[in-house]
Amino acid sequence: MSPARSFGKREFLTLDSFFKANPDACLLIVSRSMDSPRGYAILKSLLDRGFKIQAVTPDLPFLVKDTPAEPWLEQINSGTKDPGYVPLSNNLSNLIRLTILYKYGGVYMDTDLIVLRDFSNLRNTIGAQSLDPVTRHWVILNNGVMIFDINHPILLEFMQEFATTFNGNKWGYNGPQLVQRVIERMGGTEGFNLTILPPRAFYPVDRVRAWRFLKKPQDESESRWVENQLNDLSGREIYSVHLWNKRTKDLEIEEGSVVAKLISNHCVVCDGIIKA
Repeated sequence: MSPARSFGKREFLTLDSFFKANPDACLLIVSRSMDSPRGYAILKSLLDRGFKIQAVTPDLPFLVKDTPAEPWLEQINSGTKDPGYVPLSNNLSNLIRLTILYKYGGVYMDTDLIVLRDFSNLRNTIGAQSLDPVTRHWVILNNGVMIFDINHPILLEFMQEFATTFNGNKWGYNGPQLVQRVIERMGGTEGFNLTILPPRAFYPVDRVRAWRFLKKPQDESESRWVENQLNDLSGREIYSVHLWNKRTKDLEIEEGSVVAKLISNHCVVCDGIIKA
């Protein structure tokens, strides 16, 4: 939903690291602005290396047809549904990822990740963002990475929840909070075949502390901290590192930082994203 000019080096890094870990994957970028000559120029360095990548313009009426979200879109288009003050593009993004996963299956991921591992062994999976420190049960879920088989029934429940409880005045209400509401209500239902991975799988870096992972060490103590974090993030249970662009997009990735060292080990094109 964003203009192609906003697809910068940080966003490209997600694709770059994804293909490093998943070289045989087929990657679809659902974006009208990236489905353009400018978008092609952004992706050319990956295409020239033979990776399978395509940008396509979403056809929302087609995607929601015969799903619980079809009446919602009709109401939005007719003006009988209040879109609220949260940008409608944000909520359309939330809906499109659900409809595409339902109709085609696969992996959805945000574009502020460093991908560390192959996703191909994951099925019908989402990740927790945080756990209760006592019970170790998940407290917050996130829809930044979702992996589902085609026609998975919980995706229908997600779309039904989107259409019937839509609130365009609450940030996140129709996205990660929606996923959480539905799974709290139905996640244990027999036949849903759903796996919720702990925060270390996709969100091992807390969003409040993420800035520190972009900063170069200033002394020996901080250098040891960087190495300890890198050792921790090398665990086989960690599939990606979320960079929380909403909080960190204006920060440089400094040479010698945790993120800079991760990039150097998990990129193909490695296109000058690190500040010396």
